[in-house]
Amino acid sequence: MKSFSQELQFELEAQLQSIRLESEDPIKAAELSINVLLTAIGKLKKFTKRYYFKDEMEEIEFFKYVKPQFVSKLIYHNRVFNIETKKPHGGEKFVKKYLNNELDKLRRYFDDNLEFYKYFRTNSSYLDHKYFLRNKYDIKLGLDTFHFEVDHHFATSHDFKVAKLIANDLIQVYLEDELTKLSLMETRQRYQSSQTKLNWTATKTSLIELIYALHAQGVFDNGRAEIKDIATYFGYSFDIDLGDYYRTYLELRMRKTGRTKFIDAMRDSLSKRMDELEEK
Repeated sequence: MKSFSQELQFELEAQLQSIRLESEDPIKAAELSINVLLTAIGKLKKFTKRYYFKDEMEEIEFFKYVKPQFVSKLIYHNRVFNIETKKPHGGEKFVKKYLNNELDKLRRYFDDNLEFYKYFRTNSSYLDHKYFLRNKYDIKLGLDTFHFEVDHHFATSHDFKVAKLIANDLIQVYLEDELTKLSLMETRQRYQSSQTKLNWTATKTSLIELIYALHAQGVFDNGRAEIKDIATYFGYSFDIDLGDYYRTYLELRMRKTGRTKFIDAMRDSLSKRMDELEEK
């Protein structure tokens, strides 16, 4: 089971990554992702129905950790598809309200399932034999109604809830990123309406080096600003697609010499200018 699920997950991740790289339209990307996920989950279901778990521990591990990794991605992409297709077109104010309402839905679900969230987040196991073994459900443990309609050969009472938990974390990040983009667009529009536009003419790698240096120095929001927010801000400010900036940062770290090439050049240029002014 372990080797099969790992191979299937590796294949799935490759397909999802390919979709992310090739599809800029979030609706189209979500639709394609849903299709490959349904195929992968179908394969997992077919294999599981023929497979005999060695013991209860293996069955618990599958329904607590393995299956939710697949299903959570399906929940996530389906939710993104619904969010994007229902997104209002009445301006940024309406979109912000819509996205914040979606965040409120996540918070309500969290509040409604707080006890189980605590159980899973703390890596508890004392109820695993009821939560993650097939046909071992306990009506007193807060079952979702749809559990009585699912295929019990491929479901336990709480494996879907774990998948939902994982998916909701991803959806929260997605919604917060969308809200950050809107805020940065507003900032950019205000800036462009009152200031002359500046163009970044050095390399993209140099800008990424500068961004990480500023983050390391903690110059934004007293050091509380996250690297993704700083990168997004600079990307929008200079109208540059930074791409996978973390990968570029790793490449900078792996340089044997000159890991801070651009920062060093800036320091040398400033020192030279200061020297020239002192000589005059």
